[in-house]
Amino acid sequence: MNQCWKIAVIGSGPAGFYAAGELFRQQSWEIKVDMFERLPTPFGLVRGGVAPDHQKIKSVQKIYSRIAENENFRFFGNVEFGRDIFQADLLEHYDAVIYSVGSPADRELGIPGEDLSGSHSATEFVAWYNGHPDFCDYKFDLSAKNAFVIGIGNVALDVARILAKTPEELAETDIADYALDALRASQLEDIWLVGRRGPVQAAFSPAELREFMELAEADVVVEQNVLELDAESQQILETDASNDTKKNIEILKQISARQISEKKRRVHFLFLSSPVEISGNDKVEKISLVRNQLLKREDGSLAAQPTEEINEAAAELVFRSIGYHGQPLPDLPFDQKSGTIPNECGQVKDPENGNKLRNREYVAGWIKRGPSGVIGTNKQDAVETVHRMLETFLNEKMKAGKNCANPDIVALLENRKVEYVSFADWKLIDVHETEAGQKQGRPRVKLTSIAEMLSVIRQKK
Repeated sequence: MNQCWKIAVIGSGPAGFYAAGELFRQQSWEIKVDMFERLPTPFGLVRGGVAPDHQKIKSVQKIYSRIAENENFRFFGNVEFGRDIFQADLLEHYDAVIYSVGSPADRELGIPGEDLSGSHSATEFVAWYNGHPDFCDYKFDLSAKNAFVIGIGNVALDVARILAKTPEELAETDIADYALDALRASQLEDIWLVGRRGPVQAAFSPAELREFMELAEADVVVEQNVLELDAESQQILETDASNDTKKNIEILKQISARQISEKKRRVHFLFLSSPVEISGNDKVEKISLVRNQLLKREDGSLAAQPTEEINEAAAELVFRSIGYHGQPLPDLPFDQKSGTIPNECGQVKDPENGNKLRNREYVAGWIKRGPSGVIGTNKQDAVETVHRMLETFLNEKMKAGKNCANPDIVALLENRKVEYVSFADWKLIDVHETEAGQKQGRPRVKLTSIAEMLSVIRQKK
């Protein structure tokens, strides 16, 4: 092979690993990939976002670990873009860069009282119970009796399910120890999942919904009249609905038909409702919800239209779960509305410079397309980006450094005294966590502080 490309990948979630895997599938060139991650631990939302009771989904990490075993792959954990390394560094040391940093922020409700104590984003809560180092010191008032989760996608259902489960159910998972202790003392009785549209438009999956029928100490409640669909929704269900939507309706009917027992907790599915105000003196005490009706748009879709009916309910804890949002990166264009880096098939473009394409900078995953899809969706997304990059290289007749002769990033990191973590170092953390978990009959016991992780590496090396 007479050409060698050095590619930097910023972010070690699914999109980043799928991009690396696709790069290694190319036979015409030698390709070296250096992956950079802000945390000492890889895998992004697979580690920090997938619910602890969904271990089967987390098994995708095995695929990413196999990619990392490629001799041309290097992992640099505990290295933050914009703090330890910068755009100019990457363009000096690599032929191209793929930014796959996800959408770490959340969307706001935009209503009065949203900033009161006791009002949180689902993003914070999910990261907290998953042991993310940035969120391990957060506090949630689980002495509350009523919690409202605004939104009705899979993340919202994760939040409600974790709140509804018993400590015994959670103790078999890799939930953070401090979160398990806090949830053990929970006084929650009623958990409300609030969706602005009807059950036909709900974004959760049948598998997520069905789990609520298996909770040990929580009943699930769906009002019967909600399943008496309006004519438009009924037509959609009969003619255009996906199999998942049809399954959702069947499961909701099963739930609605069940007898309510006297279990400790109740999870309520509340459709056609939107919050208009959160109120209280120093903390959340009440939530006001407007009743919605569905109106047909010109394109045939149904939109939630508020009525004049407003209901107030006691609420000490509120979680908003209405979507994630990307954050801008230094020296890169950013579309604030979509929360993405502007791009064409993954190739970064400059809206302020006539949408000129950047030949050496690319994006993959949520920062490319927005927070949509499941883990596997990132594979096709990453493949598109990699192919666009290689096509650009050929079309522009870019010459790679001879024998990958660009300067090595290691010298720069050592000069800046960055204590980076290799994939072999991560394996030391992995072994430590899994061995601790085996002693308790759990998948792993997570380390939740960066200092703790680095200490374990130093001890074991």
